[in-house]
Amino acid sequence: MQETGILQLKERSLDQLKAKYEELFGQKTVSNHKVYLWRKIAYRMQEIEFGGLSANVKQKLEELIKKYDPANNVQLRPKSDQSESKVRSSRLDRRLPIPGSVITKKYRGQTLLVKVLENGFEYNGKIYKTISAVATDIAGVHWNGYMFFGL
Repeated sequence: MQETGILQLKERSLDQLKAKYEELFGQKTVSNHKVYLWRKIAYRMQEIEFGGLSANVKQKLEELIKKYDPANNVQLRPKSDQSESKVRSSRLDRRLPIPGSVITKKYRGQTLLVKVLENGFEYNGKIYKTISAVATDIAGVHWNGYMFFGL
């Protein structure tokens, strides 16, 4: 693999990146974000060429994530101020990762990616007010978003 191979990926269309993703990962992507796909593909190409992380490194990463990741560790998140309005408090539900995080879920053979925003959620380029609205749209029937995404 040459560096130019990865750089040439940047010039590919979204459909070409999706095809390359499927080739490398063995499954279709639901993402329509070119930069995200380029990064995932580039990492995978390097992983194939040079080898992935060792089992020891993967284990250490998991330990560090469990201990220090504020997006997924409820214990580390700042507590909301009691004087904040109900609107702000509900937006900062402690069950949710911090804004900017991406919630992932495997569903019916696809990997779903939902970005947590300051005032809602983004899925497939569409903005939703609640995580339950996202889950309902995906499943086609009403779902509690926290349960659907395992939050």
